[in-house]
Amino acid sequence: MEISLPPKEEQKRIAQKLDALLDRVDTLKSRIDAIPTLLKRFRQSILAAAVAGSLSEDWRNAHGDAIDGRKLHDLLRALHEKAGGHARGNASDPSDEAHDLSRDDMPPQWDIAVLRDICEPGRPITYGILKPGPELEHGIPYIRVADFPGNKLRLEGIKKTSEEIDQLFKRARLRAGDLLLSIRGSVGRLIKIPAELEGANITQDTARLSISPTVSTDYVYWALLAESTQRRMRAATRGVAVRGINIGDVRALQIPLPSRDEQDEIVRRVEQLFAFADQLEAKVAIAKQRIDTLTQSILAKAFRGELVPQDPNDEPASMLLERIRAQRVAAPKPRRGRKPISST
Repeated sequence: MEISLPPKEEQKRIAQKLDALLDRVDTLKSRIDAIPTLLKRFRQSILAAAVAGSLSEDWRNAHGDAIDGRKLHDLLRALHEKAGGHARGNASDPSDEAHDLSRDDMPPQWDIAVLRDICEPGRPITYGILKPGPELEHGIPYIRVADFPGNKLRLEGIKKTSEEIDQLFKRARLRAGDLLLSIRGSVGRLIKIPAELEGANITQDTARLSISPTVSTDYVYWALLAESTQRRMRAATRGVAVRGINIGDVRALQIPLPSRDEQDEIVRRVEQLFAFADQLEAKVAIAKQRIDTLTQSILAKAFRGELVPQDPNDEPASMLLERIRAQRVAAPKPRRGRKPISST
């Protein structure tokens, strides 16, 4: 193998330059690696401001006290009463200590609504199929918690069950625009159902949320992802081997409720800020790829002799090699002694 050898003094300059540049690359890497955590905090701070009312405070001040979430809450309850009220079912009672949202945590024009009141009458919060049976090539698709890691739906992993099993759990069938919340294992994951899964079903590890048309589904989506709501879900989670939140606690989850107009404004602002964060995240990913190749680029430049200027006053590398060869020739060769013969 042949290696290009620069003069000794140039080697020293290359080593010094490499140390300085690679230190800067390491510093840059550490700063870039910290940005995803900062963006996660940024997104959570947006959602915290959204559900506390501070994100839309200027909008609310401009529209006066006529914008009142309490009136919307009264309307939602009236719609449920007209439809016959909430069925008790066999759900466990909610854990009162977990649902600790206070009116002090929101503007006076807002109200505290429980999730079951926000859902559409006739489509209550429910879980789905207990045992989907063997996977089928053709059948009714059903969504598992594993199908939406990180709140992102992966359509390629969707499995199918039989029409007979789907019929047994027809109460849990999905419509486009429904929300799906994970309630066992990884509690708190959330997705919005796309049009291509209209009529699909769900498993017992998820809960379907069909939001009332009088409420913004997107607002409820963001409110459920806010850390304050996620904390209340964690507080209501029970179990040892498989941890989960019972359907009674899901129905009792508290949502800060502004007027519909303010909900729409909050959604607009959240999505605008999240889009900015997404753009920054994409730029960071590109920058990280470039930084990952920067070290090899610097080393390649060093070995091509392009990293530092060459000095004609440096002793040529050929003279250095000649001196090394002469030292090796002059060095005494080690004597090889005979191995002593062992006597037995």
